[in-house]
Amino acid sequence: MKYSINFVLLLFIQCVIFVNGYFITVDPHSEECFFDKAEAGTKLGLMFETVEGGFLDIEVRISGPDRKVIYQGEKESSGKYTFSAYETGAYHYCFSNKMSTLTPKVVMFSMEIGEAPKGTVGAVNEGEAGHIKLEDMIRELSGTLTSIKHEQDYMHVRDRIHRSINESTNSRVVLWSFFEAIVLIVMTVGQVYYLKRFFEVKRVV
Repeated sequence: MKYSINFVLLLFIQCVIFVNGYFITVDPHSEECFFDKAEAGTKLGLMFETVEGGFLDIEVRISGPDRKVIYQGEKESSGKYTFSAYETGAYHYCFSNKMSTLTPKVVMFSMEIGEAPKGTVGAVNEGEAGHIKLEDMIRELSGTLTSIKHEQDYMHVRDRIHRSINESTNSRVVLWSFFEAIVLIVMTVGQVYYLKRFFEVKRVV
């Protein structure tokens, strides 16, 4: 029993998907690029969210080892793009803020890199088949847990963005209401003063 538990834990550790998560600041008229090496057939997934800056938009580009553009998007606030490596090499993903003249952008992104595909093997016995099936189940569970973690990170960022928008809107409404109250008071005082002067002039005449 102890051996089986250790075997399952070892398989789980080996099957955990490699994930990098970062927060970066992309200055105006600049571009930030990153790369990860992957073998042909490996599944990769890029998830990003523009957290701060301007209209919360960014330009995204993913290119392969031969500089072939796999995906390109303009003025995107968030997204998730999954693809399979078509050849072994470095896959680049860039975030561009060249369309902005003054505002830097803060971007959260993560890159999922799945396990490299294994070569085909000959027939396996029943024990090895059971281990392979267990390994596949653990790999599927690991991928599901990773997706849940990314969804939690995404919801946390969205909550922070919405909270910031709500607080900003609330402060602007309060300031506008205060400004309107001051304007009404000034107008009331001005009208009273004008009417008082008008009747004083009539009485003197």
